[in-house]
Amino acid sequence: MTNNRKAIAKVLVVDDEPSICWGFRQLAGRVPCDVIEAGSAEAAIELCRQQNFSAIVTDIRLPGQSGLEAMKVFRQLQGDCPIIVMTAFGDLQTAVEAVRQGAFDYLPKPFELNRVIDLLRRAIEVHALPQQSPTSLAVAGQLVGSSPAIQNLFVNIALAASADANVLIGGESGTGKELVAKAIHQHSARGRQPFVVVNVAALSPGLAESELFGHVKGAYTGADQNRLGLIEQAAGGTLFLDEVAEIPVPLQVKLLRAVEQKQISPVGSNEVRAVDFRVISATHQDLLNWSRQGRFRHDLYYRLAAFRIEIPPLRERREDIVALAKYFLNQSMEQSGAKQLTPAALQELQTRPWWGNVRELRQAIEHAIVVCRGAWIDSSHLPAALPSLAPQANAEQRDDADPALLGDLLQRWSIAQIQDQQNLGRIYENLMQIAERPVFRTVLEQNGGN
Repeated sequence: MTNNRKAIAKVLVVDDEPSICWGFRQLAGRVPCDVIEAGSAEAAIELCRQQNFSAIVTDIRLPGQSGLEAMKVFRQLQGDCPIIVMTAFGDLQTAVEAVRQGAFDYLPKPFELNRVIDLLRRAIEVHALPQQSPTSLAVAGQLVGSSPAIQNLFVNIALAASADANVLIGGESGTGKELVAKAIHQHSARGRQPFVVVNVAALSPGLAESELFGHVKGAYTGADQNRLGLIEQAAGGTLFLDEVAEIPVPLQVKLLRAVEQKQISPVGSNEVRAVDFRVISATHQDLLNWSRQGRFRHDLYYRLAAFRIEIPPLRERREDIVALAKYFLNQSMEQSGAKQLTPAALQELQTRPWWGNVRELRQAIEHAIVVCRGAWIDSSHLPAALPSLAPQANAEQRDDADPALLGDLLQRWSIAQIQDQQNLGRIYENLMQIAERPVFRTVLEQNGGN
């Protein structure tokens, strides 16, 4: 009798923590797959010599050879087998090296079980496809942090750097949108070409078109010579449009044409010039909502937002506050001498809301350095916390604690979720991920962390 049962996939898990290996064994039935364990890179390499795997999941910090070092050997022995890298000590450079070596994905610890299951299923499916291999990615930059939120940002930077699609970066003021844009550019194929920064909000409305597209001599009063526009200055490289929501609506039409056709016409000229450039935009506004309101062209939005990256606010990655504070402190040592933060100062830093995000934290450290006359920075040396930067219009008529207001917001959020096919069946899970974090954080803060 012929056995038509499909062969089950085999996944190699490389980790010296027995609990991690145990966890993957428990998930095996839900993928489904067989899990083979190895406690070191050397043991994993020997297993790779003996049998083929549908996916490899490896920790980075291992006894002996590291997971990153072993990846090269895994690739030699297992060909296009997807390799998933996991770590509890990730930083941008770790993500850089992992994706450079062709990692299928980057999994920060601790991780959600549903994400692991989905990741393993996708890896196994990709391995089953003919002529498929993971894409090699590369990123870098001076982004600081080890929280799951910032490590996910590293992965998104890597993905954006590996392609040439236009990128829209969202996030509150002070989260580091320009830093992310620079990292994408520097480690893309355009990295050796110009990175031209345009602060759209600072452009004069009357001269914005000339600034972007350039002008010819005599185009208007005062145009006494030809001028190269910022788009042409970015030829071959990247044009970074900071605060892109501030682009005047009449100018959006011409920008759309330039982005679509990679062609421009300087002000006062009928000449059409071909310009190869990539656009990375940033805004703290809800640009899609602006588009619905007619304040930003719908077609331009979709041209600029081929790939979206959302930078989390600092209050949603509190694990990174101490590392960031110490980083800013170390940066200032040449001018101020060696200084350290007292436990009280560290505690104060970790409990503030940081409405101004990383920019506010940096300013607080710089302020403390000036005020502190000794070697230790205490909480008394820190400036007062900034109030929320959120709009306060009609605050006297609005009760943020009103259940009706919360219900209205949830209803609008639910409608948006239902319209997105990818979220069907996950609405409750998505809601819990959003709601639980602020509730638990508030309870902990009100009870001294107990």
